[in-house]
Amino acid sequence: MQFDRSGAKALMDITARPELVFVRGQGSWLEDHNGKRYLDMIQGWAVNALGHSPKVIVDAMHEQAQKLMNPSPAFYNEPSMALAKRLTGASCFDRVFFANSGGEANEGAIKLARKWGKVNRNGSYKIITFDHGFHGRTIATMSASGKEGWDTMFAPQVEGFPKAVLNDIDSVKALIDDKTVAVMLEPVQGEGGVIAATKEFMQQLRALTRENNMLLIVDEVQTGMGRTGKMFAYQHSEIEPDIMTLAKGIGGGIPLAALCATESASCFAHGEQGGTYGGNPVMAAAGLAVFDTLAAPGFMESVQARSKQLSDGLNAISDKWGMNGERGMGLLRALKMDRPDGAAIVLAARNREPQGMLLNAPRPELLRFMPALNVTADELALALSELDAIITEVRSR
Repeated sequence: MQFDRSGAKALMDITARPELVFVRGQGSWLEDHNGKRYLDMIQGWAVNALGHSPKVIVDAMHEQAQKLMNPSPAFYNEPSMALAKRLTGASCFDRVFFANSGGEANEGAIKLARKWGKVNRNGSYKIITFDHGFHGRTIATMSASGKEGWDTMFAPQVEGFPKAVLNDIDSVKALIDDKTVAVMLEPVQGEGGVIAATKEFMQQLRALTRENNMLLIVDEVQTGMGRTGKMFAYQHSEIEPDIMTLAKGIGGGIPLAALCATESASCFAHGEQGGTYGGNPVMAAAGLAVFDTLAAPGFMESVQARSKQLSDGLNAISDKWGMNGERGMGLLRALKMDRPDGAAIVLAARNREPQGMLLNAPRPELLRFMPALNVTADELALALSELDAIITEVRSR
């Protein structure tokens, strides 16, 4: 198969893509148009919770598509109700709105918080977010994000998102005024460098928001659905937020997201929130397949075991090369390198023969790992061995 340059040119040029086309995938492996295989440690940026083309999702979607694909969100459908019950039963939330992307779910969370402020706090609308946070690519979610340069990219921003410092409760307190309605954060800042909010900080935030009659919103687009070794990352901190957003892993590779809220926070009136495809039966059937796999006995214990294997392996590589250790939660981890050669390592890994490996460097001195939650011990051992060889190759040039 030849690379289709005209097809590439027909796509909007929004990122630098290499001249390879992935044509099939299975589990932790991808294959390109030349037949080369790649060990995938990215999995669509933590999207493919069960790896590429898992049979359980394929079968669930196929079966549902033959029965009913989209009756319209103006009507109930069985898979969406079943998935909503699974999510509320496994969490502290009472209501679920299904969407298509993390940005859309977070946009919904912002709207819900502002509506709650209108109803309960005299029109309060400000939502404290955090430096280096990432909440999506809509105008509002970019404004909520703390990513460098985003404040001017599509100016003017949506007003009302003062930025605090993660794990610094005093920085949050300093921003609260009579217009503040909520605090919103990722339990682990993925794009920001895999930086986790501490248990103490999460508990301080919960206490602070309750003291001030404010909402606590957790953006679990990347951390939710088993990624951190529990179904939801907030559960590590033993708190109960008011609102949670999910995407990525909830669909296991297909467009599905969720906005979850407690009964007291669920204040949308009819017509204030909606979406053409949200909660359609085929996407919800995929979500059910993912959830039931993650909730099966022993699955989370396996995630925790693979997490320890990855953490130990990254620390061993760090010790060997004089790096700065590793960090993260569950199977969302980062290797903190001692020099800014992340991009070179990513490129060398992809170009390696006869098999490549897909890595991610969100920062020049950082490598991020987001393997499938059902990655095997042998696959992780191979990834760690290959990583050490690739670092040797890059640093011997």
